[in-house]
Amino acid sequence: MANQGVNDPVNQGRRRFLTATTAVVGAVGAGFVAVPFIKSWNPSARAKLAGAPVTADISALAEGQRLIMEWRGQPIWIVKRSKAILDALPTLDGHLRDPKSENKDQQPAYITGEGRSIKPEISVLVGLCTHLGCSPEMKAEIRPEPFDPEWKGGYFCPCHKSRFDMAGRVFQGVPAPTNLVVPPHHYENDNTIIIGVDPSSSSKGAA
Repeated sequence: MANQGVNDPVNQGRRRFLTATTAVVGAVGAGFVAVPFIKSWNPSARAKLAGAPVTADISALAEGQRLIMEWRGQPIWIVKRSKAILDALPTLDGHLRDPKSENKDQQPAYITGEGRSIKPEISVLVGLCTHLGCSPEMKAEIRPEPFDPEWKGGYFCPCHKSRFDMAGRVFQGVPAPTNLVVPPHHYENDNTIIIGVDPSSSSKGAA
């Protein structure tokens, strides 16, 4: 009963028809599936612009606030720091892995000192943990935190508990190996920052 009709010429013809039809449908289906993949290989307009400099208007940036931009697919944090935060930075040196920013890969040469910034009150950082690329949380207030009872403000990575101060300098004894990256940037005027261009490379040479 189970093999009934296997050698029937009519059924063989029907089988060939079904096989051919299935192959055509399969090919058409593959075509529909392939289109999104092929389209994904083409660079989008966003990707084309990914390497271009971005401009940040910081005129409305208040003390303690963070402005988040995107440059080359990375989050860029622009933070206005308070005097209390700036005063606390030198007191943290003994707790940090690279307090003097001696690893030159983590910032441009014109970024020096505890603040790691062109203007003391404005910090510009790539907002990715240098351990595995998670996005740290900003904990900008000077107050005891569960992970540090003497917290002086900074960034805390929830993935593996790495800590950074408000200049992006990494604490000792955490998984992150290096300070947060400072991207190349310069000030076009008092309220405008250009991310992605060094001061020496800007047309006006403004810093």
